[in-house]
Amino acid sequence: MKTPPALAAALALSALVAAVPSATAAASAADPLDRVRHQVLVWKPCQEPRLAAAGAECATLTAPLDYREPTGRTLALAVSRIRAADPAKRRGILQTNPGGPGERGLDMPVALRERMAPETAAAYDIIGMDTRGVGASGGIDCGLNHGSWLRSVGTEEAGFRQAWRLAKADADACRSKYPDLLPHLSTRNIARDVDLLRAALGEQRTSFFGQSYGALLGAVYAQLYPRRVDRLVLDSVLDPDRYGIGAFQDMGAANERALDDFAAWAAPRDGQYGLGVTAAAVRAGVEGLVRRAQAAPIAVDGFRLDGYLLPLLLTVCQGDDRDSADYAGVLRQLLDAADGKAVQASPALHELLTTVLAPDPAGGADLAAAIGILCDDVAMPRSQRWYREAVERSRPTQPVFGPVFNAPTPCTSWRQAPREPFVEVRNAVPALQIQSTGDTHAPYQGALALHARMSASRLLTVSGRVHTVYLNGYRPCAQQAVDAYLLTGVLPAADATC
Repeated sequence: MKTPPALAAALALSALVAAVPSATAAASAADPLDRVRHQVLVWKPCQEPRLAAAGAECATLTAPLDYREPTGRTLALAVSRIRAADPAKRRGILQTNPGGPGERGLDMPVALRERMAPETAAAYDIIGMDTRGVGASGGIDCGLNHGSWLRSVGTEEAGFRQAWRLAKADADACRSKYPDLLPHLSTRNIARDVDLLRAALGEQRTSFFGQSYGALLGAVYAQLYPRRVDRLVLDSVLDPDRYGIGAFQDMGAANERALDDFAAWAAPRDGQYGLGVTAAAVRAGVEGLVRRAQAAPIAVDGFRLDGYLLPLLLTVCQGDDRDSADYAGVLRQLLDAADGKAVQASPALHELLTTVLAPDPAGGADLAAAIGILCDDVAMPRSQRWYREAVERSRPTQPVFGPVFNAPTPCTSWRQAPREPFVEVRNAVPALQIQSTGDTHAPYQGALALHARMSASRLLTVSGRVHTVYLNGYRPCAQQAVDAYLLTGVLPAADATC
């Protein structure tokens, strides 16, 4: 089972070398950014094993901390590059972002090249970046316990108060440690960094592949720099107008639909898993398990799983419909453990419990960056009453996941409003969108909304439930469509279903 970006274990870092300014790149009086646009990147072999094995090069891009003060403080951003497989057929650069926000992107070129058709890989220098505040780019670490606020508020007032307290503590921990950096981690600034890297690489235009939040970043880049876009692939995009608390709420409804979908799969297999002979019975069993875990935590595999964290574990199980058998096995083991039976945890259950209850501390650092980016981008409601009412409104139709995705977040207690408004995306930049109908992290209706705002885009709808279609190898037809578009630049004549 693949965990979502906010729960994924951190990737190893590469050792990078600093860029040095070009001798001819003195800051121009007409445009102070010229001093960094014309910097020379010093490329050396990457030290991180996966990058090194792929022959990747690493360097450091110098970027302004605050683009409104381009001659002020700077940041050192870690970037990577895998050169075009065939220099004679090289078209240009393909910048990438893996999502999050806050997911590390240095080794994204490796994953992308491994998935690409050879002729497509031959055409691009594939570029990765740890965005500002992430990983090797001055990655922030607020000492978070891997997102202590990522939990259900349960059914009691005490659960809500705990969720509020934990969210505020995470916000305060980050704001007190990084007061100068945090106001500058916005998506708008990250898009500026993407364009700065394009310029430093000496390219007039850039192609871009982004998935999840990275697809949203690609849409923002296209809005800000439409003439700089060559080919644009947006995989599993978030709705820009719902970005923030609205995106969380949309995930609640999407996860309830995923549970229904799984229940319909499991019911005919009751003889194997014993979860119920009807979809309604399977769902009732899951809802009952959450209530039981809240009343008495489930002891399994050396852990105690309560009703506040069990729904989060279930969201991980539901992310990919190819994992339904593992999901069913996990539920069967948890039901047995709740009944007091001896359970030998399967590898899938052990991984889930470790991820949710004993995560790698490095993942908490990545989540700190995610909080910084999100809270810099959009303001969220600040009233406890707002969240209480939102949770209660969700319960009738979202009994399992409504109390998770309507709960308070650290942005609720953020001390500073966003310095700039989030970019309104509405343009005619050609783009290929890919989205699955059952995506639990970036619901399908968000892709439809962005598709309507990007009038020259084409939407390839993928039937099924997965988040990030291309790199997950979910449908060969989707992979073929992306490879063909990146190779030829020709979008499908019309929207299509894969």
